[in-house]
Amino acid sequence: MADLSGYTALTETHGSVAAADLIDKYIEIVENCLVGDCRLHERTGDEIMVVSSSPDFLLATALMIGKNTSNEENFLQVHGGLHYGNVLQRAKSYFGSAINLTSRIAAKAKAGTYWCSEEYVNALSDKSMCTLISKGNHLFKNISEEKEIFELCIEDKKTFYIDPVCRMLILDPGIAIPHPMENEQYFCSPDCLEIYITKSKDPQSK
Repeated sequence: MADLSGYTALTETHGSVAAADLIDKYIEIVENCLVGDCRLHERTGDEIMVVSSSPDFLLATALMIGKNTSNEENFLQVHGGLHYGNVLQRAKSYFGSAINLTSRIAAKAKAGTYWCSEEYVNALSDKSMCTLISKGNHLFKNISEEKEIFELCIEDKKTFYIDPVCRMLILDPGIAIPHPMENEQYFCSPDCLEIYITKSKDPQSK
């Protein structure tokens, strides 16, 4: 499962049309990143759920989604969760604790990372595809036992900036709107710059 970090801020700043356009682009990116038997099962808001019988295919898909979204100007970073376990398929839906745990793991991941369960990591046949860092044991709602969680970092050597208002990625500062006083602070639009300056002048808005 993967969400867009900052989707609410973007929607509030740029409106529903911009948010819908971004989701359309997100789905296009995801569908072009599917590896092996991976398939996009559903989308709820900005959250997508990809299913596969192979943890390796899921890993390759997740890495491509992270890389390709981070290459989009004025897009958002992704964060998500990866888990491997048994599920019940009925009609067009999936049920089971594995679905719930994946969602809770995804909610804890920081922007630009995926968090993975120990079960998922152990199921991988090739762990050399990525860097996995243990984040220790965590308790999750309605899960009786602690779970060791690993962070999967999306390797990206590019320098980028993040619009502090709508959270969009700024890849090319040359086409962005610079702050007139603050160095290396860029905005996707004059509107975001105006909002930022207005809030900076009003302590009550922080």
